[in-house]
Amino acid sequence: MMRSMYSAVSGLKTHQTKMDVIGNNIANVNTVAFKSSSVVFQDVLYQMTSNASGANAATGTGGVNAKQIGLGVTTGATNLSITTSGAAETTGRAFDIRLSDQSTTNFFVVNNGSENLFTRAGSFYVDGAGNLCMTSTGYTVMGWQVDPTTGNIKKDTVSALRVMQTSNLTSAPEATTQANVSGIIDKNDKDVLSDNGLIKTLTFFDNLGYSYTARFAMKSTGTDGKYTVELEKILNSDGTTFYDASTQQTSDGKTVNVEDIFGKKETNITLGTYKQVQSGYFLNTDGKIYVGSSAVASKLLTYDDASKSFKCKDGSGPYSLKQVYGISDAMQSKINPPTGTTATVTATVNAGTGVLTLTGDVTDYEIAFSTKDGTFSGVGERDTYNADGSVNKAGSKANTVTLNMSKLGNNPTQFDDITIDFSGLKDANNGGKSTAVMSTGSIDDGVTGKGKKLGAMIGISIDNNGLIKGTYDNGNTEILGQIAVAQFANASGLEKVGENCYRTTLNSGEFDGIGVEISADGSSMTSGELEMSNVDLSTEFTQMIITQRGFQANSRIITTSDTLLEELVNLKR
Repeated sequence: MMRSMYSAVSGLKTHQTKMDVIGNNIANVNTVAFKSSSVVFQDVLYQMTSNASGANAATGTGGVNAKQIGLGVTTGATNLSITTSGAAETTGRAFDIRLSDQSTTNFFVVNNGSENLFTRAGSFYVDGAGNLCMTSTGYTVMGWQVDPTTGNIKKDTVSALRVMQTSNLTSAPEATTQANVSGIIDKNDKDVLSDNGLIKTLTFFDNLGYSYTARFAMKSTGTDGKYTVELEKILNSDGTTFYDASTQQTSDGKTVNVEDIFGKKETNITLGTYKQVQSGYFLNTDGKIYVGSSAVASKLLTYDDASKSFKCKDGSGPYSLKQVYGISDAMQSKINPPTGTTATVTATVNAGTGVLTLTGDVTDYEIAFSTKDGTFSGVGERDTYNADGSVNKAGSKANTVTLNMSKLGNNPTQFDDITIDFSGLKDANNGGKSTAVMSTGSIDDGVTGKGKKLGAMIGISIDNNGLIKGTYDNGNTEILGQIAVAQFANASGLEKVGENCYRTTLNSGEFDGIGVEISADGSSMTSGELEMSNVDLSTEFTQMIITQRGFQANSRIITTSDTLLEELVNLKR
């Protein structure tokens, strides 16, 4: 009698345990990455009332089985369904990460300040110290750091991923090393034909990320298919002059020859020829120039080579070359420089024709095009010509020339030299409008050698391999670290410690302290998603019914045994 009651009591206790597990599963149906458990029963002890005996050939009797009476049930095991993944929940948050397993169950490695724990719950955030942490507990997420010497991930002992540390908030600047010129030069463009030329600018960076703007002038040589490009100034980002090619002076008073920076110096070059005079002046067929619209003797102008201006017979004047021929202010200042400086341009007026010719030393490069189809031929030294206009010596040309910025700056490493590729230019009729533009970067991709300012972080992303990357407003993308994962020989042997975390046990296998890259077995991480609980409510409700009936049946054993005992007691009456 008593044995049945004790067996039933063990049944009640064991079914209560199963109900506890079911209740915990249902309670965590919406817990991130929760893994359901199930209970396995096993019988306990058996009382041997009669041992088994073998067959006896002498007496001709057969063997008898042992007589055993069971003494109840107990919990054999609590199985953790840890290898079954939950469904994906889309959150859109960059730091929500779902582990997608291929052949091995993976775990994030987190640290509570004293030991490494493991979790599948990938809901993370960046705390005030810049560490990547669990949103629920604040435990730091562990991974691999970037090797500062190579910029690559160093797979060593895992450590806290401090993705928003000060050094990660900015991205190093890069000096400009390549530039290109593309578009059309139209020989009828008024700017190209002017003394000032077609002004084009190139904005570039030094090694500290400061920006500068170089001003270039493209001019016509008067020969078809031949133009020149010369450096005028280099400006600071605030518009002040950093280097002036006309004075060959830097902003700090240092003298640097312009030919050392950009261009080939040529002497006694014809800079311009003016065959017409401005409105208000008259050029007679005999080469004499008058003030007014006709040849009036009292208005005859005489050129004074000393003052580089004209004097009128009636005593008026002087009349400058700009007034008479319309030369530019810049050219006028080179002919008539301020007191104490030397003229760099010589003006000659032919007394027989009235033609003004400007000559001087120039430092520039010649840009050559095919006169057949206008395609680019090369840029470099000017060609020299004979008196009959034939080429005496062809200047050395290539696709590129160099802006030698290393000659400038406060130290030799402030600037890198910039290789400028002119092969994207074309000489063509475009209605008198040139479209040439100067841009930093390689002519092939527009990115290589472009140069960059100091970048400020504008975003963080995590890719499928767990690489944490920072994006910066200078266009850089840099690796900040990598999330490592842990894998175990027997993941089901891990111990649940609450807070969505697990701890290793003797039966799970140890964590080596380094971890593995999640893609090693084809697994991956998905940003913007979380793993949901793998609890199946239909299964839990079915098990709840089975457990209820088992508990109910065991309680009937107790009541029935009690009735039998009552009858036994009543025999006394």
